[in-house]
Amino acid sequence: MLNTHAYTGPLQAVIFDWAGTVLDFGSFAPTQVLVAAFAQCGIAITLSEARVPMGLAKWDHIKAVGRLASVAARWQAQYGREMNDADVDHLYALFMPLQIAHVGEFSQPITGAINTIKQLREHGLKIGSCTGYPRAVMNALQPIATQYGFTPDYTVAADDLKAGARPGPWMALANVIELGISHVAACVKVDDTVPGIAEGLNAGMWTVGLAISGNEVGLTENDWLALTPSEQAPLREQATAKLSAAGAHFVIDSIADLPRVITQIEYALAQGQRP
Repeated sequence: MLNTHAYTGPLQAVIFDWAGTVLDFGSFAPTQVLVAAFAQCGIAITLSEARVPMGLAKWDHIKAVGRLASVAARWQAQYGREMNDADVDHLYALFMPLQIAHVGEFSQPITGAINTIKQLREHGLKIGSCTGYPRAVMNALQPIATQYGFTPDYTVAADDLKAGARPGPWMALANVIELGISHVAACVKVDDTVPGIAEGLNAGMWTVGLAISGNEVGLTENDWLALTPSEQAPLREQATAKLSAAGAHFVIDSIADLPRVITQIEYALAQGQRP
């Protein structure tokens, strides 16, 4: 049956993730620091292991890394028992000052990000944001981002809301409320991680996955550009497939490609399509 109440108006807001989406090509700030925090407990983890649960709030991220079979085996060998929540608390306490101290080192804007956001604002869109970073990290990061020219209209940190964080819809919906958006279908959630895509879908929004600039490929921009097209292709295909399987409506390389997708989404809305 045709939904006569379907929203067919224009988009009103784009809600961005931070690391790997707008800043920090390859999403290195959270992963490098997580490796360092585990090392302080005598546990060596790889960047690939640190990346597996990317997108979750950082306490949950640490716990999820500890549950990886490879990491759990090392923890068992080191301590003679499984990692417990008290261990996660300890790792989180190690992680936080490191993350606050070093987040700015990795947080240059992704190529095209500032120009894209300028275009979106000129198109009349509000700019929201949410992140897996806790508020204490965002207090350090937001002034740095402002210097680069990225100042969203609203930002939700992973520990701001009583309801929780990703993959639930709450941070995205907090943006809807604070930005005064009339319909969730008028929003686009842009993210480089599976939990971030799930967040947007659970909030009833259009979702756009970023395959190259974020966690899934996990390379610096220089390292990515140093690859030949034939070397890039399987990495792009793998990342695109993972984000598509997570339910992303569109998957693009980076934020620089977003304006054309915004045009496609607005056309779909005008035709009565819903996320």
